[in-house]
Amino acid sequence: MPRNLDITSLRSFVTVAESGGVTRAAGLLHLTQSAVSMQLKRLEESLDTRLLERAGRGVGLTAAGEQLLSHARRLLEINDDIYRRMTSEDLEGELTLGVPHDIVYPAIPEVLRRFAADYPRMKVQLLSSFTRALKEQYRRGQADVILTTESACDPGGETLATRRLVWVGAPDGSAWRARPLRLAFERNCIFRSGVQRRLDEAGIGWEMAVDSDASRSIDATVSADLAVSARIEGTEATYLEQIDHGRTLPELREIQVNMYVADHGQGPAAEALAEMIRNAYAAV
Repeated sequence: MPRNLDITSLRSFVTVAESGGVTRAAGLLHLTQSAVSMQLKRLEESLDTRLLERAGRGVGLTAAGEQLLSHARRLLEINDDIYRRMTSEDLEGELTLGVPHDIVYPAIPEVLRRFAADYPRMKVQLLSSFTRALKEQYRRGQADVILTTESACDPGGETLATRRLVWVGAPDGSAWRARPLRLAFERNCIFRSGVQRRLDEAGIGWEMAVDSDASRSIDATVSADLAVSARIEGTEATYLEQIDHGRTLPELREIQVNMYVADHGQGPAAEALAEMIRNAYAAV
């Protein structure tokens, strides 16, 4: 007699394998740790084999677990595709997603591609602006989901990632050695005043090399080795690079990437989009 695998247990197994631990997986699945552990135990008992083993503070896959993982992913993709196609017919309309321009890459293009494939009757309008402007549009009800880069998270939001702010300049550039240090930031950039303050505290003179609200002007100035700037680690463009300054520049603060989802308008669709964004950041 054929035996059936439990999709819920498979989802817990895949999430634990990808996130590296039961605690993290429980948060991603919105379950308790004991519930996830019970599902894993049930799956191992049904297959009569051990799938996971402890590795330091996390967990690792056994040989059987490695073999199961790729099959489980495919099963979940098929399950989720069937569910979406059979239940998303009424998800029709338009969503507005706001994202600061410096964190559009690398996660958002893939999220938009997947959302369009899964919900073909939904349109997503992408707003790219500064955190302050996006939060104001969100407050006015002009955006359904926004991402922000902030030092803290406001009530009603959730933190997707905490990343370091790093100095960036032209590849093999030398602008970071100049004193006063020439800076390039948009007028409304939320990082600008904090970077200036850290330089003041370190006793390093600085001056603004460009006065613009256009990110292209800022990037052109920095890539020409006429100034330096700061970016969230991992989001710098290919024509810029992190500066190996040997501690001659002050360390910069950590930044939170936060998400806010409105409780008005396209509720189910907005939550579906938000879940894809969560998963994209969890996978990084």
